[in-house]
Amino acid sequence: MTYKVFVDGQEGTTGLRIHEYLAARQDVEVLRIDADKRKDPDERSRLLNAADVAFLCLPDAASREAAFMINNKNTCLIDASTAHRTAPGWAFGLPELARDQRQKIRDSKRIANPGCHASAFILAVRPLVDAGLLSPESLVSATSITGYSGGGKGMIADYETSGDAKYSSPRPYALGLAHKHLPEMMTHTGLTSAPVFMPIVANYYKGLLVTVPLHLASLRGGARPEDLHEALTAHYAGERFINVKPLRDAATLAEGAVDVQACNDTNRVDLFVFASDTQALVMARLDNLGKGASGAAVQSMNVHLGLDEGLGL
Repeated sequence: MTYKVFVDGQEGTTGLRIHEYLAARQDVEVLRIDADKRKDPDERSRLLNAADVAFLCLPDAASREAAFMINNKNTCLIDASTAHRTAPGWAFGLPELARDQRQKIRDSKRIANPGCHASAFILAVRPLVDAGLLSPESLVSATSITGYSGGGKGMIADYETSGDAKYSSPRPYALGLAHKHLPEMMTHTGLTSAPVFMPIVANYYKGLLVTVPLHLASLRGGARPEDLHEALTAHYAGERFINVKPLRDAATLAEGAVDVQACNDTNRVDLFVFASDTQALVMARLDNLGKGASGAAVQSMNVHLGLDEGLGL
Protein backbone atom coordinates (compact mmCIF):
# COMPACT_ATOMS: atom_id res chain seq x y z
CA MET A 1 0.00 0.00 0.00
CA THR A 2 1.15 3.54 -0.77
CA TYR A 3 0.43 6.28 1.77
CA LYS A 4 0.01 9.91 0.77
CA VAL A 5 2.06 12.24 2.99
CA PHE A 6 2.11 16.03 3.08
CA VAL A 7 4.58 18.20 4.99
CA ASP A 8 3.16 21.64 5.74
CA GLY A 9 6.24 23.75 6.39
CA GLN A 10 8.53 21.71 4.20
CA GLU A 11 11.28 24.35 4.00
CA GLY A 12 12.20 24.39 7.71
CA THR A 13 14.87 22.18 9.28
CA THR A 14 12.33 19.65 10.60
CA GLY A 15 10.36 19.53 7.35
CA LEU A 16 13.47 19.11 5.22
CA ARG A 17 14.71 16.27 7.41
CA ILE A 18 11.33 14.50 7.23
CA HIS A 19 11.56 14.69 3.44
CA GLU A 20 15.01 13.10 3.64
CA TYR A 21 13.65 10.22 5.72
CA LEU A 22 10.80 9.66 3.28
CA ALA A 23 12.76 10.07 0.04
CA ALA A 24 13.98 6.47 -0.19
CA ARG A 25 10.68 4.85 0.79
CA GLN A 26 8.59 3.01 -1.76
CA ASP A 27 5.45 2.99 0.38
CA VAL A 28 5.07 6.79 0.50
CA GLU A 29 3.85 9.31 -2.04
CA VAL A 30 4.93 12.77 -0.95
CA LEU A 31 2.45 15.50 -1.85
CA ARG A 32 4.24 18.76 -2.64
CA ILE A 33 2.94 22.29 -2.69
CA ASP A 34 4.09 24.72 -5.39
CA ALA A 35 6.47 27.35 -4.06
CA ASP A 36 4.12 30.19 -4.97
CA LYS A 37 1.22 28.56 -3.10
CA ARG A 38 2.96 27.73 0.19
CA LYS A 39 0.86 30.33 2.00
CA ASP A 40 -2.33 29.78 -0.02
CA PRO A 41 -4.89 28.47 2.54
CA ASP A 42 -7.02 26.78 -0.12
CA GLU A 43 -4.11 24.83 -1.57
CA ARG A 44 -2.79 23.93 1.87
CA SER A 45 -6.24 22.74 2.91
CA ARG A 46 -6.57 20.63 -0.24
CA LEU A 47 -3.27 18.87 0.38
CA LEU A 48 -3.84 18.45 4.12
CA ASN A 49 -7.15 16.73 3.43
CA ALA A 50 -5.73 14.61 0.60
CA ALA A 51 -3.05 13.13 2.86
CA ASP A 52 -3.16 9.94 4.88
CA VAL A 53 -0.57 11.57 7.13
CA ALA A 54 0.15 15.30 7.35
CA PHE A 55 3.13 16.70 9.23
CA LEU A 56 2.92 20.25 10.57
CA CYS A 57 6.36 21.89 10.75
CA LEU A 58 5.07 25.35 11.54
CA PRO A 59 4.98 27.96 14.30
CA ASP A 60 2.38 27.30 17.00
CA ALA A 61 -0.29 29.68 15.70
CA ALA A 62 0.03 28.37 12.15
CA SER A 63 -0.19 24.77 13.40
CA ARG A 64 -3.42 25.51 15.25
CA GLU A 65 -4.79 27.13 12.10
CA ALA A 66 -3.78 24.14 9.96
CA ALA A 67 -5.42 21.71 12.37
CA PHE A 68 -8.73 23.50 11.87
CA MET A 69 -8.37 23.16 8.08
CA ILE A 70 -8.70 19.38 8.22
CA ASN A 71 -12.15 17.93 7.71
CA ASN A 72 -11.08 14.52 6.38
CA LYS A 73 -11.58 12.18 9.33
CA ASN A 74 -9.00 9.78 7.86
CA THR A 75 -6.11 12.28 7.83
CA CYS A 76 -3.63 11.68 10.65
CA LEU A 77 -2.03 14.92 11.79
CA ILE A 78 1.45 14.90 13.36
CA ASP A 79 2.29 18.32 14.75
CA ALA A 80 5.96 19.16 15.34
CA SER A 81 5.16 22.49 17.02
CA THR A 82 4.58 23.15 20.72
CA ALA A 83 0.90 23.88 20.17
CA HIS A 84 -0.68 20.54 21.10
CA ARG A 85 1.81 18.68 23.31
CA THR A 86 -0.38 18.88 26.40
CA ALA A 87 -3.71 19.38 24.63
CA PRO A 88 -6.65 17.03 25.37
CA GLY A 89 -7.36 14.64 22.52
CA TRP A 90 -3.81 14.61 21.24
CA ALA A 91 -1.55 11.58 21.68
CA PHE A 92 2.01 12.39 22.72
CA GLY A 93 4.35 11.07 20.04
CA LEU A 94 6.86 9.27 22.25
CA PRO A 95 6.19 5.52 21.84
CA GLU A 96 8.62 4.61 24.63
CA LEU A 97 6.81 6.78 27.21
CA ALA A 98 4.69 3.99 28.69
CA ARG A 99 3.45 0.51 27.85
CA ASP A 100 0.17 1.79 26.40
CA GLN A 101 1.64 4.72 24.45
CA ARG A 102 1.95 2.91 21.14
CA GLN A 103 -1.72 1.98 21.25
CA LYS A 104 -2.61 5.62 21.89
CA ILE A 105 -0.56 6.65 18.85
CA ARG A 106 -2.15 3.93 16.71
CA ASP A 107 -5.66 4.95 17.72
CA SER A 108 -5.29 8.72 17.42
CA LYS A 109 -5.56 10.93 14.35
CA ARG A 110 -3.93 13.76 16.28
CA ILE A 111 -0.33 13.21 17.43
CA ALA A 112 1.88 15.88 19.05
CA ASN A 113 5.59 15.43 18.38
CA PRO A 114 7.74 16.01 21.50
CA GLY A 115 10.31 18.78 21.78
CA CYS A 116 13.99 17.87 21.65
CA HIS A 117 14.93 18.91 25.21
CA ALA A 118 11.66 17.49 26.50
CA SER A 119 12.20 14.10 24.85
CA ALA A 120 15.55 13.63 26.56
CA PHE A 121 14.31 14.90 29.93
CA ILE A 122 11.14 12.77 29.89
CA LEU A 123 12.98 9.62 28.84
CA ALA A 124 15.43 10.12 31.72
CA VAL A 125 12.92 11.03 34.43
CA ARG A 126 9.63 9.24 33.70
CA PRO A 127 10.96 5.74 34.63
CA LEU A 128 12.18 7.07 37.99
CA VAL A 129 8.75 8.49 38.81
CA ASP A 130 6.97 5.35 37.61
CA ALA A 131 9.27 3.17 39.73
CA GLY A 132 8.54 5.23 42.83
CA LEU A 133 12.13 6.37 43.24
CA LEU A 134 11.39 10.00 42.49
CA SER A 135 8.33 11.59 44.06
CA PRO A 136 6.05 13.57 41.73
CA GLU A 137 6.50 16.44 44.20
CA SER A 138 10.29 16.38 43.83
CA LEU A 139 12.03 19.65 43.00
CA VAL A 140 14.22 18.74 40.04
CA SER A 141 16.73 20.65 37.93
CA ALA A 142 18.16 19.88 34.52
CA THR A 143 20.76 21.23 32.12
CA SER A 144 20.65 20.63 28.38
CA ILE A 145 23.39 21.35 25.88
CA THR A 146 22.45 21.31 22.22
CA GLY A 147 23.76 22.16 18.77
CA TYR A 148 22.61 25.31 17.06
CA SER A 149 20.45 23.57 14.43
CA GLY A 150 17.66 23.35 17.01
CA GLY A 151 17.16 27.10 16.66
CA GLY A 152 16.12 26.82 13.01
CA LYS A 153 17.36 28.63 9.93
CA GLY A 154 17.86 31.97 11.65
CA MET A 155 20.14 30.57 14.33
CA ILE A 156 21.97 28.38 11.83
CA ALA A 157 22.75 31.50 9.80
CA ASP A 158 23.93 33.35 12.91
CA TYR A 159 26.41 30.61 13.75
CA GLU A 160 27.59 29.81 10.25
CA THR A 161 27.75 33.18 8.53
CA SER A 162 27.75 36.05 11.01
CA GLY A 163 31.37 35.74 12.13
CA ASP A 164 30.45 37.20 15.51
CA ALA A 165 32.85 35.96 18.20
CA LYS A 166 30.03 35.55 20.73
CA TYR A 167 28.88 32.44 18.86
CA SER A 168 32.18 30.65 19.46
CA SER A 169 31.41 29.76 23.10
CA PRO A 170 28.43 28.03 24.81
CA ARG A 171 25.45 30.33 25.40
CA PRO A 172 22.90 29.63 28.19
CA TYR A 173 19.47 30.93 27.21
CA ALA A 174 15.78 30.89 28.27
CA LEU A 175 16.90 32.93 31.27
CA GLY A 176 13.31 33.89 32.15
CA LEU A 177 12.86 30.27 33.35
CA ALA A 178 9.82 29.81 31.11
CA HIS A 179 11.14 27.58 28.31
CA LYS A 180 8.36 26.41 26.00
CA HIS A 181 9.13 22.72 26.67
CA LEU A 182 8.42 22.95 30.41
CA PRO A 183 4.67 22.10 30.27
CA GLU A 184 5.29 18.81 28.45
CA MET A 185 8.27 18.04 30.70
CA MET A 186 5.91 18.18 33.68
CA THR A 187 2.84 16.57 32.10
CA HIS A 188 4.62 13.54 30.67
CA THR A 189 6.84 12.78 33.66
CA GLY A 190 4.17 13.30 36.30
CA LEU A 191 6.12 16.01 38.12
CA THR A 192 3.90 18.55 39.84
CA SER A 193 6.48 21.38 39.67
CA ALA A 194 8.41 22.56 36.65
CA PRO A 195 12.10 21.65 36.74
CA VAL A 196 14.63 24.45 37.02
CA PHE A 197 15.80 24.09 33.46
CA MET A 198 18.88 25.64 31.87
CA PRO A 199 19.37 25.01 28.15
CA ILE A 200 22.70 25.87 26.53
CA VAL A 201 23.38 26.23 22.80
CA ALA A 202 26.93 25.56 21.64
CA ASN A 203 28.97 26.01 18.48
CA TYR A 204 28.31 22.69 16.75
CA TYR A 205 25.51 21.69 14.39
CA LYS A 206 23.53 18.99 16.21
CA GLY A 207 23.50 16.62 19.16
CA LEU A 208 21.83 17.10 22.56
CA LEU A 209 22.50 15.95 26.12
CA VAL A 210 20.18 16.52 29.08
CA THR A 211 21.63 16.03 32.56
CA VAL A 212 19.46 15.63 35.69
CA PRO A 213 21.46 15.84 38.96
CA LEU A 214 20.05 14.05 41.98
CA HIS A 215 20.93 13.79 45.66
CA LEU A 216 20.40 10.15 46.62
CA ALA A 217 19.12 11.28 50.02
CA SER A 218 16.22 13.04 48.26
CA LEU A 219 15.01 9.82 46.61
CA ARG A 220 12.42 7.52 48.09
CA GLY A 221 13.25 4.42 50.10
CA GLY A 222 16.99 4.98 50.41
CA ALA A 223 17.45 4.43 46.68
CA ARG A 224 20.93 3.55 45.44
CA PRO A 225 22.49 4.26 42.02
CA GLU A 226 21.80 0.62 41.16
CA ASP A 227 18.07 1.26 41.69
CA LEU A 228 18.10 4.21 39.29
CA HIS A 229 19.86 2.14 36.66
CA GLU A 230 17.51 -0.80 37.14
CA ALA A 231 14.46 1.46 36.77
CA LEU A 232 15.74 2.67 33.39
CA THR A 233 16.71 -0.82 32.27
CA ALA A 234 13.33 -2.31 33.20
CA HIS A 235 11.30 0.54 31.68
CA TYR A 236 13.06 0.28 28.32
CA ALA A 237 13.49 -3.47 28.08
CA GLY A 238 13.04 -4.46 24.44
CA GLU A 239 13.00 -0.89 23.13
CA ARG A 240 14.98 -0.80 19.88
CA PHE A 241 15.82 2.89 19.99
CA ILE A 242 16.67 3.23 23.70
CA ASN A 243 20.15 2.17 24.81
CA VAL A 244 20.70 2.10 28.58
CA LYS A 245 24.44 2.21 29.11
CA PRO A 246 26.03 0.25 31.99
CA LEU A 247 26.01 1.92 35.39
CA ARG A 248 29.00 4.28 35.58
CA ASP A 249 29.74 3.43 31.95
CA ALA A 250 33.40 2.41 31.92
CA ALA A 251 34.04 3.46 28.32
CA THR A 252 32.78 6.98 28.96
CA LEU A 253 34.72 7.27 32.23
CA ALA A 254 37.86 6.15 30.43
CA GLU A 255 37.30 8.87 27.85
CA GLY A 256 36.85 11.36 30.67
CA ALA A 257 33.81 13.10 29.18
CA VAL A 258 30.53 12.40 27.40
CA ASP A 259 30.48 12.83 23.62
CA VAL A 260 27.32 14.90 23.08
CA GLN A 261 27.24 14.09 19.35
CA ALA A 262 27.56 10.30 19.54
CA CYS A 263 23.88 9.68 18.64
CA ASN A 264 23.91 11.97 15.61
CA ASP A 265 22.38 10.59 12.41
CA THR A 266 20.51 7.91 14.37
CA ASN A 267 17.11 7.62 16.03
CA ARG A 268 18.82 6.28 19.16
CA VAL A 269 18.72 7.61 22.71
CA ASP A 270 21.57 6.73 25.07
CA LEU A 271 20.84 6.83 28.81
CA PHE A 272 23.54 7.02 31.49
CA VAL A 273 23.74 6.90 35.27
CA PHE A 274 26.93 8.19 36.86
CA ALA A 275 27.09 8.26 40.65
CA SER A 276 29.06 8.62 43.85
CA ASP A 277 27.91 7.34 47.22
CA THR A 278 25.66 10.38 47.73
CA GLN A 279 24.85 11.87 44.32
CA ALA A 280 23.88 10.79 40.82
CA LEU A 281 23.72 12.19 37.31
CA VAL A 282 21.06 10.78 35.00
CA MET A 283 21.78 11.70 31.37
CA ALA A 284 19.97 11.30 28.06
CA ARG A 285 21.70 11.84 24.70
CA LEU A 286 20.04 12.12 21.27
CA ASP A 287 20.20 13.79 17.88
CA ASN A 288 18.06 16.92 18.25
CA LEU A 289 17.09 16.73 14.55
CA GLY A 290 16.52 12.95 14.68
CA LYS A 291 14.85 11.42 17.73
CA GLY A 292 14.47 15.00 19.00
CA ALA A 293 12.38 16.10 16.01
CA SER A 294 12.01 14.58 12.54
CA GLY A 295 12.97 11.02 13.43
CA ALA A 296 10.42 10.95 16.22
CA ALA A 297 7.73 12.24 13.84
CA VAL A 298 8.44 9.52 11.27
CA GLN A 299 8.57 6.90 14.03
CA SER A 300 5.11 7.98 15.19
CA MET A 301 3.83 7.81 11.62
CA ASN A 302 5.13 4.24 11.35
CA VAL A 303 3.49 3.27 14.65
CA HIS A 304 0.17 4.87 13.66
CA LEU A 305 0.11 3.09 10.29
CA GLY A 306 1.03 -0.28 11.81
CA LEU A 307 4.35 -0.44 9.93
CA ASP A 308 7.80 -1.52 11.06
CA GLU A 309 8.62 1.17 13.60
CA GLY A 310 12.10 1.74 12.23
CA LEU A 311 11.10 1.97 8.57
CA GLY A 312 13.11 4.75 6.93
CA LEU A 313 15.01 5.48 10.13
